[in-house]
Amino acid sequence: MTNPFDGLLMRPADMSHVLLVAVLMHHGGSMELPASAFEADAVAGPDGAWHAVAMERQADGTMRVFVHPRPDVDEAGVQIT
Repeated sequence: MTNPFDGLLMRPADMSHVLLVAVLMHHGGSMELPASAFEADAVAGPDGAWHAVAMERQADGTMRVFVHPRPDVDEAGVQIT
């Protein structure tokens, strides 16, 4: 599988948007979430920093998307491994 992000300089907000759109499109364009999915302890760590996202290539060609602790840097928290 080629990396669709190779060669692109994307801001963290752009990466978040791309990931959200990909997840929604995979699920038919929309999903229903409970309001609790947006509570502070669900979307951020104990220090109040938003959770980051990581994407990991799988042997079958799919990508695993998961919550990852945000690194203590100003750069993007998104990782693709």
